Amino acid sequence: MFPYLPVGMLLASYYCSKGDSRTLGQPELFGPSVALVNDVADFNCQLLIYPKNATILLELFKEGNRNKLLGFDISNVASFPILIRTFHEGDLECVARALNYSQVEPTVSYTHNLKVIEPVAGAEVIIQSGSDEFFEGTTLELQCTLTAGTHVSYKWLVNGQPFSQSQLHYATNNQLFIYRTTSADSGSYMCVATNHYDTRVFTSNSSEVEITVKDMVSNPDISFKVLKEDSYNYFAVVTCQSTRGTLPITFSLHNRTELAFSMTVNETKATFKVPFVLSTQLGCLRCQANNGNEDAFSQWLPLQVVSVSGPVMMHYDYEIGKNYAVIGQRFYCKATKGSHPRYQWFLNQTLLQGRGSFYYTVNQPPDQSILLLSVGRSSAGTYHCEVSDIFDNTTAISSKKQYIDEKVVNRLPVSVVAVVFGCFTFLVLLVSACCFDGVFRTRKSGENSLVSQEMETFAADEDELEISEYHEDDDVVRSARCDELDWVSETFKDDGMFVVEPADEP
Repeated sequence: MFPYLPVGMLLASYYCSKGDSRTLGQPELFGPSVALVNDVADFNCQLLIYPKNATILLELFKEGNRNKLLGFDISNVASFPILIRTFHEGDLECVARALNYSQVEPTVSYTHNLKVIEPVAGAEVIIQSGSDEFFEGTTLELQCTLTAGTHVSYKWLVNGQPFSQSQLHYATNNQLFIYRTTSADSGSYMCVATNHYDTRVFTSNSSEVEITVKDMVSNPDISFKVLKEDSYNYFAVVTCQSTRGTLPITFSLHNRTELAFSMTVNETKATFKVPFVLSTQLGCLRCQANNGNEDAFSQWLPLQVVSVSGPVMMHYDYEIGKNYAVIGQRFYCKATKGSHPRYQWFLNQTLLQGRGSFYYTVNQPPDQSILLLSVGRSSAGTYHCEVSDIFDNTTAISSKKQYIDEKVVNRLPVSVVAVVFGCFTFLVLLVSACCFDGVFRTRKSGENSLVSQEMETFAADEDELEISEYHEDDDVVRSARCDELDWVSETFKDDGMFVVEPADEP
């Protein structure tokens, strides 16, 4: 009856009850730590120390709630069989009282923790953030609720795959959060709730909840082309196109003052047919797009149609190779006026289309068209371009014709040769003038230097003579003057040296 009480404790209880103590010992509580809901679990309480002849009452309570008695027995050893409910979970305690000893205080056992397992059931996903359909950027918050279940673990699935967590995708317990949602977060969400008791596992799967995150429509681009139905009826086919946005999208076309057209389509573009009169002021148009969130607008587009008129100008430039030979040539064609021109290139009156073995056309309407050529034998011939309205090719304006071949483009023009020769002649004359000027300046400076040396020598002799006049006696002066008369002739040798020779004696 008491599977949790050792035999030694029962014997101790017998001998202790014979004592004459006037106090109660602390009761001891035993029982399972985990129990399944609706199972019967036995909890046992024993009191080893109590007064002799005392009548002992043992009671079982939840800690902190003495108003709800879970079981009792008048004995110092009691067993409490309990049908487990979820409210039994928590800390249990056993209280011992001596009924016939009012002066003896009751005692309480240490608490015994009980965990109650209730199998999971009724899993359901609740959208805490509102609707299951919303626009990107909104925070998605889901919660997994249960009709039954304790000590549950949760797992989230998106389109049947485990939910991947990141900085913006976060799941904790029974809640899931996605911040800054995008259309990639659309899909089927479900939760799986699980708990277990011993070897038994209980699982509850929620139904799938479909979440749709819609892309906001982007600002549309606006463009138009001209359509001519007959000689008098012209139309502007205006296209409004967004790069993204969940369908359907409502496109509207506005002029400066009012709404002109509107339509809802299951694609990201719409076209409107606007009649107009050629060569008149047509105003400005703008597209508006909406798919349930905020309106998106294009830029204002002037609706202007100007017919092609001349003259048509054509010019060209070259591409030079490593050996300074012309290996490529570019022709440029442009009409004086025309908002919707069509350019065509011709070689020897044959239309060049797209790309060929030696040419490639680059159209940049309405600015100009470019013809790229590789210079060679196959590209030789006469070139010209023609420009017409793209919506009306009944009349075309032609440019002047230009003949090219490999020899012509690599031959220097007479004007270029004349300029190069003139520049070379000018450089030769300039260098010669500089050389003559240098020689003249050098010779003149040499003569000046020789005169300067003679003047310096003469000045030095005069200084010596003056000093002699003041410091020598008359005999020395006379002797010096006589000596000077002995050296009267100078001879200039062939090697450029001056030699002074003595005069003949009288």
